[in-house]
Amino acid sequence: QLVESGGGLVQDGGSLRVSCAASGRTFSQYVMGWIRQAPGKEREFVAAITASGSRTYYTNSVKGRFTISRDNAKNTVYLVMDSLKPGDTAVYYCAAEVLPYTTVASYWGQGTQVTVSS
Repeated sequence: QLVESGGGLVQDGGSLRVSCAASGRTFSQYVMGWIRQAPGKEREFVAAITASGSRTYYTNSVKGRFTISRDNAKNTVYLVMDSLKPGDTAVYYCAAEVLPYTTVASYWGQGTQVTVSS
């Protein structure tokens, strides 16, 4: 089970951190990621991190602004979002067993809304 938290409303240029708490003993074995869906649009890959945390992947539009990390001792993955733009407004889903750069994943959270106002 994946449970996201930390979404909300932020102004253009602001920052936000979303978290995803996972249950189960195999969390540390999974590639974890964040995938978002804006209103009226298809789901979009945002970021992913390998099981050990040694490698990260980002879609071009968030490179340099977003940072994904994980704490395997806490079964938690984070996404820190800086310099947010209105175009980042979406429901952000945590996912496990993510195929980087795609929206293919085995497990999904319920999503958390991130709204960036201009």
